[in-house]
Amino acid sequence: MHEPDVTKIEDIIKEREESHSFYSGNSQVYRAFLQMEEATFVDGELLKGQKELIAIGIAIVINCESCLEWHIKQALNAGITKEQILEAVGVGIEMGGGPATVSARFAMKVLSYYTKAYHL
Repeated sequence: MHEPDVTKIEDIIKEREESHSFYSGNSQVYRAFLQMEEATFVDGELLKGQKELIAIGIAIVINCESCLEWHIKQALNAGITKEQILEAVGVGIEMGGGPATVSARFAMKVLSYYTKAYHL
């Protein structure tokens, strides 16, 4: 993986952590969002990992790099395999068409980043 890609991913992580800290203490709306997120990503009829795969597919379509970084990490933490993530990326590509292939490139970099971090 190229160093600029690693830097970009690590910048996304750092920026998310900084903004989370700021908004957690300063925004009732943000705190409500966190409660909604927590309620959403628990095991139900769909398991947490399956929900993370859905989020990855959506993130591909809407081209949200920060979403991809977060949901790929969460999917791996939930026991989702690299192959399952790649299938979710494929669904996102199909749903988003040609422009979604750009997001898929970033998803590939994030998956590579965390694959190395988790020694997968």
